[in-house]
Amino acid sequence: MTKQKGNLYILSAPSGAGKSSLYKALLQADSQVRISVSHTTRAPRTGEEHGREYFFVDVDSFLDMIAEDAFFEHAQVFDNYYGTSKQAIFDTLNQGLDVILEIDWQGARQVREQYPDAIGIFILPPSLSALEERLTGRGTDATDVIARRMSKAVSEMSHYDEYEYVIINDDFELALSQLKAIFVANRARTSLIQDIHSDLINDLLS
Repeated sequence: MTKQKGNLYILSAPSGAGKSSLYKALLQADSQVRISVSHTTRAPRTGEEHGREYFFVDVDSFLDMIAEDAFFEHAQVFDNYYGTSKQAIFDTLNQGLDVILEIDWQGARQVREQYPDAIGIFILPPSLSALEERLTGRGTDATDVIARRMSKAVSEMSHYDEYEYVIINDDFELALSQLKAIFVANRARTSLIQDIHSDLINDLLS
């Protein structure tokens, strides 16, 4: 029996849809899942730590990493850069662990070009008004920033159909149960079972 390789997941949503709360709850419930820690040029928010939420770097350092082809994907979102280390992703997958990339639809396209087996999940809010309430309730962004995020939300959400799964985050517990089910079910895909249980299958069919 060979060791099962982890699945790579792309998790996207407009700001305020609740994807961070969902994946954090998933991480607590499923020991086989890891979240990718990206590099970013944005400033840390209150309570964030370097190497936990993000690797916080300056613009020059980020551009150097692009030149070195060190990123699995990278993008500019609003006024900041975000990118994911290639080596960190593949090292984790080879340990048999699932990895979540929390990126936007543009980054998702970059990932799929290099890793077509990536599994996409898009999180939608129950309404635009609920999305605005969540962004305002954070208390971390200025009014003009919230307005910019809302204006971009519709454009972001229009790419939902590029993903294999869509979860509407209205009832949090229901959304979380759907997210958990996706991860468990994909570990039983025929192609994976054929690889890791080939001896068993051969015995059963002999």
